[in-house]
Amino acid sequence: MDPRDPELKKELNATLQARRELGEEYDSALVDSFLEKVEERLDTTVDRRVRRELAEQQLVVARGASHPRTQDGFGERYGFGIVSLVLAIPLSAIAALNTGLPGLTVAWLGLVAVNVVQSARFRPWRKARAAAEQSSRWEE
Repeated sequence: MDPRDPELKKELNATLQARRELGEEYDSALVDSFLEKVEERLDTTVDRRVRRELAEQQLVVARGASHPRTQDGFGERYGFGIVSLVLAIPLSAIAALNTGLPGLTVAWLGLVAVNVVQSARFRPWRKARAAAEQSSRWEE
């Protein structure tokens, strides 16, 4: 919706003219009527934009492209690894002070396990294997 929409300007002028003719006792009804028209116009504009966005997303999906933020997950894996290393320092200190070497071992095994699970979520080896299988099917 253009901020200087000529149709809305006409509606506003008509509402103001009707107010002059009818008097102040009809102010709330005139304002409500004008606001309903503005709301309808906004709804139409938002609906059009949402439909356009959905169509663009469907086009991207139909073409087989993935969303740029979820292509390989490298940033998420890298960030998770950094955070786990930063958290490893206080966890190691707490475990070593409270329980000694066995606690330190358990803390580090937990950190390693969490990172292995996180990295397995993305399974880059599966993607490579699936791509290799797909290319071998085309060769047959």
